[in-house]
Amino acid sequence: MKVVYVITRADVMGGAQIHVRDLSEALIAAGHEVCVITGKRGVLNHQLTLRKAPNRALAELTRPIHPLNDVRALWKIYTALKELSPDVVSTHSSKAGWLGRIAARVLRLPVIFTAHGWAFSEGTPGLTQCVYALLERLAAPFADRIITVSEFDRRLALRRRVAPGAKLITIHNGVHDLAGAPASAARTANPVRVLMVARYEKQKDHRTLFQALSRNSDLDWRLDLIGEGRFEARTRALAVELGLGERISFHGPRDDVGDFMAKVHIYALMSNWEGFPRSILEAMRAALPVIASDVGGTSEAVIDGVNGFLVPRNDVKVLANRLQTLIQDPALRQRMGRKGRADFEEKFEFGVMFDRTLEVYRTVAR
Repeated sequence: MKVVYVITRADVMGGAQIHVRDLSEALIAAGHEVCVITGKRGVLNHQLTLRKAPNRALAELTRPIHPLNDVRALWKIYTALKELSPDVVSTHSSKAGWLGRIAARVLRLPVIFTAHGWAFSEGTPGLTQCVYALLERLAAPFADRIITVSEFDRRLALRRRVAPGAKLITIHNGVHDLAGAPASAARTANPVRVLMVARYEKQKDHRTLFQALSRNSDLDWRLDLIGEGRFEARTRALAVELGLGERISFHGPRDDVGDFMAKVHIYALMSNWEGFPRSILEAMRAALPVIASDVGGTSEAVIDGVNGFLVPRNDVKVLANRLQTLIQDPALRQRMGRKGRADFEEKFEFGVMFDRTLEVYRTVAR
């Protein structure tokens, strides 16, 4: 089988980019053909090339709406798909999802759209929700199937009348396991280290985490932050303003997140909205207890009080309380971490996602 992926951004390695990269590598290893079409060449193209996954970059395929560029990008995607003649076209992200679906439908090629969290999800601005829900409703007829990465997103699409239930299918994200057992040597040492991996953007809520930790200033903790983004300077300034500058480390973007997680005690992810965050699955893989905002599909991985804690969006008081509990109770941290690890092995290992995704490809191709 030949699969062509179409995705807008290649200059960052977010959840959608990692998803496409890992599926491409697995398909090739299983004897299938793959080509990935991206926007302007970036780190994703480099990583695909290292994995011997053919890829093409289209400078015209950009995230912002630009009518002339969008028409050019549509033509180039159409031309590439006509040349490649795949059995399945798999589109990712809003712009590539729109243009890729149109081009594939004109060519009468089977096409799938994967929604890595809807742009009209709860927590996004009201006008944005209305506009993007309408756009996705208009684009849905072009797709043979729409994969959502959480059941929350599938139900949201049904509620917004984006597509009929028969066209929507939930396949949770999956991540590769790491060699060896999760490290535990640092899990009882002080200070207690909290980790958050997230871009400094509107979607993420570093402010609530900082304010909650400031309420626990009498406890022995340190916060590690991995990521980059346009609001990094503002986030650093907030840490100083709250008197936390000496206890928060900004590590920038890293490609050794798995190793980092083996050295910390708690994983936190505060968000205004989510689809189904991969970083939580990586934390569960590392046997870490997770504290996360109860948004999107997060509750499909984090079971409150069992393998971590869920807190209401932007709720400083509840978050401070949950952090205090985990910082002071190493036995609870280890118990929750072990349960998270067991859940990862059963539900969220990459092979589970790959098998289900491949079956959808085969169904659509038939």
